Amino acid sequence: MPPEIVVDKPAGLAEALASRFETEGLLAQAARGRFAVALPGGSFATVFFPRLVRLPFDWGRTEFFWGDERAVAAIHPESNYGLARSLWLEPAAVPSECVHRMEADAADLEAAAAAYSRELVRVLGVAPCLDLAMLGVGPDGHVCSLFPGHPLLDERRRWVAPIVDAPKPPPRRLTLTLPTLTAAELVVIAAFGRAKAGVIREALEDPASSLPVAMVLRGAQRALVLVDPEAGDWLAAG
Repeated sequence: MPPEIVVDKPAGLAEALASRFETEGLLAQAARGRFAVALPGGSFATVFFPRLVRLPFDWGRTEFFWGDERAVAAIHPESNYGLARSLWLEPAAVPSECVHRMEADAADLEAAAAAYSRELVRVLGVAPCLDLAMLGVGPDGHVCSLFPGHPLLDERRRWVAPIVDAPKPPPRRLTLTLPTLTAAELVVIAAFGRAKAGVIREALEDPASSLPVAMVLRGAQRALVLVDPEAGDWLAAG
């Protein structure tokens, strides 16, 4: 199914995502008793989380996972968990049992990846399927900590994998793998700024693109792409 594309200013995109989040969440909670989401960090978090936290939603039946995490402490400024905690989890008083932090600051990343895989299976079942995977995208086309040309793009057996040689600091991280992301009921990808326009255009127009964002979009069951006017200027022109 071709991805749905929305081009708007960040405030308008935040409203679009809030509406879709509520719709998908209510359907999931009615069908399965819970709504399982994977969170990103970066500009996605700062643009969207302050709007999502204001939704009149049952956070006690929402399971919060992460798409990736840097090997930093939870209080570190670069922690995706720390950003979500300050912008969403604490303001919404999300119950601690619904928060599944990636412990990428563990000394043994292989063990941490295996533990997170077990947590996904415990909550979501033997073939864990997220209801919603929210992803930012880098100027190089990476999503989560899946980078262009990296061997992890070929991973098909693990739900979660460690990375010790990320091309941007810090090099040590944990990440969901492509099979985990593409198994999600809905993938949302957001891109802001002219620096992202090229990779978004390639991901949407080139069926042979090897960019991680393109691989996710091709494999996703359903996808929603949210871009601001700069990242989507070529769409407006077309």
